[in-house]
Amino acid sequence: MFKKVSVRTTQRDEMMDITGEVRRFVNETGVADGVVYIYCPHTTAGITINENADPDVKHDMLMRWDEIYPWTHDKYRHAEGNSASHLKASTVGATQVVLIHGEKLALGTWQGIYFCEFDGPRPRSYYLKIIAG
Repeated sequence: MFKKVSVRTTQRDEMMDITGEVRRFVNETGVADGVVYIYCPHTTAGITINENADPDVKHDMLMRWDEIYPWTHDKYRHAEGNSASHLKASTVGATQVVLIHGEKLALGTWQGIYFCEFDGPRPRSYYLKIIAG
């Protein structure tokens, strides 16, 4: 079971909660137990799992990544000028795996799945792949 999901980001850096879309896909497939892979095919975006109860967490994460990887840096050599976005995407990673148990995502109480944009705004996509087990 495979699905491509298209999204449109609205900011240079943002964390878009995609938990609901992943849940819907799991529900549509009817898989009771297995795993769902969430994969980002972009070099300047990523996928992460983190708290989804307090929006300040997203703010704080984006703020800290900007401090660690500033957009303007006199030593960056990449001609497109988006080296910071590549560094952020590599730090976050391209893939997350979530267990499916009892037809539900086995996420913790406060966890959510995020598509992380680091070079927007722009149209993007991510892939969902379920393996039943």
